[in-house]
Amino acid sequence: MIRFYLFLPIGIVAISTASIFIKLCDAPALVIAAYRMTLASLLLLPFAGYRRVWKGWNGSELRWLILSGTFLALHFAFWISSLKFTSVASSVVLVSTNPLFVGLGAWLFFKEPVGMNLILGITLSILGSGVISFGDMSISSDALMGDGLALLGAITASGYLLIGRKMRKGQDLFSYIFPVYSAAAIVLIILSLISQKPFFEFSSSTYLYLFLLALVPQLIGHTTFNWALKYLPAPLVAIAILGEPVGSTILAFFVLGEGLTPLKIIGGILIFAGILVALKKSGGNRNKNESIY
Repeated sequence: MIRFYLFLPIGIVAISTASIFIKLCDAPALVIAAYRMTLASLLLLPFAGYRRVWKGWNGSELRWLILSGTFLALHFAFWISSLKFTSVASSVVLVSTNPLFVGLGAWLFFKEPVGMNLILGITLSILGSGVISFGDMSISSDALMGDGLALLGAITASGYLLIGRKMRKGQDLFSYIFPVYSAAAIVLIILSLISQKPFFEFSSSTYLYLFLLALVPQLIGHTTFNWALKYLPAPLVAIAILGEPVGSTILAFFVLGEGLTPLKIIGGILIFAGILVALKKSGGNRNKNESIY
């Protein structure tokens, strides 16, 4: 259990940087998402080649992996677009409502039990997200559009997490993330081409932020949570990801100058309380001999 308390906070901090890097980029939303997944896939390529990860795939598994990558691509397309219309705090709290959808999906499709600690964790975390959102949302058509896109990002992220829970039970980490990240990159490149978005001639700082976006929140952040999906229920991993609104809001205050209000502080405390309650629920049932892969 110690490793979960060590790695999950690292993952939360890593994904919290994503919205900041995105806000600092001057590229279109779809192109930002395409660069993020393409660079992440290219950075993984040497490791995937060394491990020959494709040897473990069959036709059925490959279809699930492609579907997972498609959900991930749509998640980034919706969520990154939302950041162009609304604040970091509003966007990340709404996209982080996915535990509601993940919990329902895990119960419906995987018959995973929903214990009282997990329900309490979801309740506290969603309540915290609501408090942050209530204190930050503006009443404008652009903000409402951004809020709707973030909610669509939450729904598609839930599909990505649920498939990850299904596939990671029988696959090692690299055999899962390499095809999923690559499929997401291909889908996003196709969507960008269809939308006729420019891929080049950005500022040097934008290219730096695009690289950091692939390295930190994707390869460190998302990969940490994909690792955890092998050992923890999908709703629990989704709750851990709810730490992102807290980290993103704090970073937005220092880097972007977005306000940090008492409501956001209270909401952050509630979110972390929910994470700790839910993590405590699952700690006693882990096999001590399980390896990282």
